[in-house]
Amino acid sequence: MTGPRPGSGRDGADGKQRRLGSLLNRLRAAVLGANDGIVSMAGLVVGVAGATPHRGALLIAGVAGTMAGALSMAAGEYVSVSTQRDTERAALARERWELATDPAGELEELVGLYRARGLEERLAREVARALTARDALRAHAEVELGLTPYRVSPWQAAGSSLFAFALGALVPLSAMLLSPDAWRLTITVVAVLAATGVLGAVSARLGGAVPARAALRSMVGGAFAMLVTYLVGTLLGTMTAL
Repeated sequence: MTGPRPGSGRDGADGKQRRLGSLLNRLRAAVLGANDGIVSMAGLVVGVAGATPHRGALLIAGVAGTMAGALSMAAGEYVSVSTQRDTERAALARERWELATDPAGELEELVGLYRARGLEERLAREVARALTARDALRAHAEVELGLTPYRVSPWQAAGSSLFAFALGALVPLSAMLLSPDAWRLTITVVAVLAATGVLGAVSARLGGAVPARAALRSMVGGAFAMLVTYLVGTLLGTMTAL
């Protein structure tokens, strides 16, 4: 008589679900980081271009802005994910203590939660008992606390955000520096709008939303950022030239 194969049944399904959830979370973070890089750098180089036509100034501003933005994104993601994990650990520790000191009360609490979700008393009790016997802490974490197993490490989040931001920033920076002087602004605007539209659609697809609406929203945001920074840069360039 043979037992279940490794990775089969509920454990195998849970493992696949965790891996898929983790992958989707990383992809969303990468897409958002790249979009931030595109819009931030587009605003920066377009603003500088409005103030001065010199490529040297554009290169210095672009490289410095890319490094500052990428490191800021990485630090922000690291702190955010670390704080979230600390909060989750504290909540799980409290739940673990409650399960150890009052298992009957916690079972009734789980039954009540399933009843609140629409299950009848008998079925809610059967489900609560089965999940408690399998993994009581996980059952309460998912139903009571709303915690999922799709966790990303702080270092992964920081690294993904850093590289995604830098990669996104290369789009407007390259367009601005490699284009002919007469066309640099037009080519940069077109490249940024195309890139933000694609990333908006991809982000919406990953989240199950309407891609066209998200793409339009991203393009409008990028266009607005470039318009404002260009006007500010032009104004400052005129003022400093006086």
